[in-house]
Amino acid sequence: MNLAQIKTPDDIRNLSFEECEVLADDIRTKIIQTVSQNGGHLSSNLGIVEITLALHRVFHMPEDKIIFDVGHQTYAHKLITGRYDQFHTLRTYGGLSGFPRKSESPYDCFEAGHASTAISAALGFARARDAKGESDHVVAVVGDGALTGGMCYEALNDCGNAKTRLIVLLNDNEMSIAKNVGALSQHLSSLRASRKWNKARHSIKNGLSKVPLIGKPLVNLIHAISTMAKSLLVSEGFFPALGFRYLGPIDGNDQQALEHILRKAKNLKEPVVVHCVTKKGYGFNRAEQLPEEFHGTSAFYLDRKKHATSDAKSFGSVANEELIAMARDDSSLQVVTAAMPLGTGTHAFAKTYPGQFFDVGIAEEHAVTMCAGMASGGMKPYFFVYSTFLQRGYDQVLHDVCIQKLPVKFLLDRAGISNEDGQSHQGLYDFAYLRHIPGMTVLAPADEAELRLMIRKAHQMDSPCAIRYPKNVTVLPEGYVIEDFHIGKWLQLSKGTDAVLLATGSMTAAALRVAELLSGKGVSLRVINASTIKPLDNALLAALLSENIPVFTLEEHVRAGGFGSAVLEFAAGVPGNHDITLLAVDDVFVQHGDHAHLLADVGLDDNSIMKTILCHLGKEDTNDA
Repeated sequence: MNLAQIKTPDDIRNLSFEECEVLADDIRTKIIQTVSQNGGHLSSNLGIVEITLALHRVFHMPEDKIIFDVGHQTYAHKLITGRYDQFHTLRTYGGLSGFPRKSESPYDCFEAGHASTAISAALGFARARDAKGESDHVVAVVGDGALTGGMCYEALNDCGNAKTRLIVLLNDNEMSIAKNVGALSQHLSSLRASRKWNKARHSIKNGLSKVPLIGKPLVNLIHAISTMAKSLLVSEGFFPALGFRYLGPIDGNDQQALEHILRKAKNLKEPVVVHCVTKKGYGFNRAEQLPEEFHGTSAFYLDRKKHATSDAKSFGSVANEELIAMARDDSSLQVVTAAMPLGTGTHAFAKTYPGQFFDVGIAEEHAVTMCAGMASGGMKPYFFVYSTFLQRGYDQVLHDVCIQKLPVKFLLDRAGISNEDGQSHQGLYDFAYLRHIPGMTVLAPADEAELRLMIRKAHQMDSPCAIRYPKNVTVLPEGYVIEDFHIGKWLQLSKGTDAVLLATGSMTAAALRVAELLSGKGVSLRVINASTIKPLDNALLAALLSENIPVFTLEEHVRAGGFGSAVLEFAAGVPGNHDITLLAVDDVFVQHGDHAHLLADVGLDDNSIMKTILCHLGKEDTNDA
């Protein structure tokens, strides 16, 4: 059957294993072609094709529930659940999401974007099923990298203790985003080794059983000895100790073996872990060789080895360059990341100072508190993390770092609109979840030079500090140079008498462009680089409010609790009627797409900003179509 003809999983259930093999190749080809054009998560999706086919052939969605942890590995799932015709729109503006979306299909029963949530969600589905007296099956598909997150163990402990009927399919590919770290990874390695033990044992057993008279007794004796040795050398007791039946490990790219073990798991009346070993990037040599690079990839050339990437420099690489220079004279400087060395640029620091670098895996809560311990021990830790992922460590930031006033520095990457990964990855909430914490300093650089200055200043601080920035370095218009930075002091970049625009971080360059556009319409706009979100520049802000001219705040962040809110809070304590307008993201979840489209959607592109200011000032935009 042709892949394009598959509209529901019913269409694949009667295929032979040989036909499934052909279909798997077709799915991989489609995924590779699409991701090469649109970018996306490639390695993980290539490795899980057979697992996806087996799940849909053994179970019956949407009655049965399959919950994918993170959800970035659902491309094959989308292709066989009626979305083939739209698959070319993957991760594009208005197209298919790169993650499960309930609005796309009834086969997407739970939405995700962050790791380690699937077992908890699946247990919730299972308990809802039991409460209603129903009999459907619930499967959580979890990668071994996600098992570095503590939430998985909370769910495993709860489910195993209650003996709730649930299947956890462990997709073990030895990778999360970067190569897995930690004791659990080593344990899974020993279980993978046991697969070879099993294969050898079965070969011997089959051979000896054919020997007359002594064959069967000898087989039984060897079985007893091998079982004892395996328990000592391999130690498969980890999951049973949590109350789960353990099945595996098996080859997760072997369709027939997968379906056999899944049917066995389906018939069990207890919680069970099915351990599958797959290869990340399977079927595409470049992804197999460089699984981390092709985990989340930009568009690339199919016929060349190089990616079709832009030449844009990343803020993360700039931050690491600065820290590498600083670490030459300061051995107390420590860099920490949570499974994202390549994405945050910390791989460069790790290569230069491996003894001062720590990748803790997908464990943001642990990373924050570990940094607190390091700071308490006299170190100067820098935690590099995506803005969206630090949300997972909020309690630790407040409780373990800020209450103790510890000098932990947070480098928040992918702040602002995070493009194609969509609503779960948007870095639009960090001002709000950080600036209200006592003792926390929050900064946002306008360009590369200011980030370097901020890091130097932050290093001198004996208190917590967060610096947030988007992926790519923002460049100020020609003629604007930031040569100095002081915490709590803002910088006026252009003069103006009709209104004032207070811009933060990535929006500072946009503010200068808008000022130039408005000057052609007879409006004189003063632009101020408000790079310190907390503390505010109280003296400058008070002086601006005393001028009684309109004030606009501009930020790539949600309006509620953001920079503009901080300005309004300050203004509430200053006598007078103040004209303040907040330019920010409304109370909505921003979807996926290219940055330009998304900025326009939320009213933060240059043209929308200009029109808002003109309208507020009562000026007519003569070029408005």
